[in-house]
Amino acid sequence: MTLNELQKGQSATVTAVDANRELKNRFSSFGLVKGVLIYTECHSLAKKTMEIRINKTRIALRASEAEKIEVVASE
Repeated sequence: MTLNELQKGQSATVTAVDANRELKNRFSSFGLVKGVLIYTECHSLAKKTMEIRINKTRIALRASEAEKIEVVASE
């Protein structure tokens, strides 16, 4: 499952990041790395962007960026 498939309020653990080096470095600077627990805060109306939370940090991602992040949903 990819990050953009999560619904508002769901949490998940990142299992892989399938992106180029530049994007991986950007994600890593936000703390978005393999093994981290993330929470989906909200989506835009057309689901083109989403807001996620890692600990106390909130990050806005484009849908195209979220598709590159593999996750396992938490119960």
